[in-house]
Amino acid sequence: MTVRELGESLKKETAKVISGQEEVIDQMLVCILSRGHVLLEGVPGIAKTLMAKTLAHVLGCDFKRIQFTPDLMPTDVTGTYIFDSKAAEFRLKKGPIFTNIMLADEINRTPPRTQSAMLQAMEERMVSIDGIDHSLDGIFFVAATQNPIEYEGTYPLPEAQLDRFLMKVIVGYPEEAEELEVVRRSHEGFDPHDLKSAGIERLPDSKPLMDAFVEVQKVKADDDVIRYAAAIARKTRSAYRVVLGASPRASVALLKCGKAQAALRGRDFVTPDDIKSLALPILRHRIILSPESSIEGVSVDEVISGILAAVPVPR
Repeated sequence: MTVRELGESLKKETAKVISGQEEVIDQMLVCILSRGHVLLEGVPGIAKTLMAKTLAHVLGCDFKRIQFTPDLMPTDVTGTYIFDSKAAEFRLKKGPIFTNIMLADEINRTPPRTQSAMLQAMEERMVSIDGIDHSLDGIFFVAATQNPIEYEGTYPLPEAQLDRFLMKVIVGYPEEAEELEVVRRSHEGFDPHDLKSAGIERLPDSKPLMDAFVEVQKVKADDDVIRYAAAIARKTRSAYRVVLGASPRASVALLKCGKAQAALRGRDFVTPDDIKSLALPILRHRIILSPESSIEGVSVDEVISGILAAVPVPR
């Protein structure tokens, strides 16, 4: 099975549960194939949680959900050693982070100390518990959600935490026809909490996805395309209204995601359009604008669009 065939199959099965949101699903697939993590931002009730659960179900992966709250402790995420009196030794009680796909629901509702418990796992695929490292082998993907309109009782994600997310995807309201389909499905008895009844065909094992990781890595990138990805990230550091630009990690992310998107579209090479089309979700959480920008009503997406227009596209 090619990467394109895998992607089409996953989208077809996901559509049995999710109405609309094709662009969001596409970006989540790019993120998974790039072996990164995604931050989904949107108002409540637009299927952010359901999308993560459905993708995990379709992929046949182990899935765990953590509801982030102000009293959540780091050990509630990573796990801890507990004393087994019968064996007279300490045993590891693994936390929910030991899974394939983890949903960090409302991640900005927990203090930075608990948020930081995920940093090492997201970057190095390792978890340190009482000074002992435990590896997260195979598939490990974090989908985090946050609500952009509530500030009471929330803790803004630190820049270091934000930078661990490969993409920040804005999830908007569905179109009218898509919303009508959601209502019709509900009227006909569809229960989003019972994915088994949706008739979804799951992958038999993780092999197709692991093979896809290898195929994405083989996608070619011309030197001009590599320079283009780096030039976009570098331009953010000198752009008007930008206080803090994107790090070299953003340059790597642009190329990595471009390769995944090319593979999903059936190509074995990256084009500048692949890079350009993914710039917004990859860069929007890595740039800090000046205070004057908020006063003037200028958004980070508008600034990125201006940067894309200013950087010459290779032929």
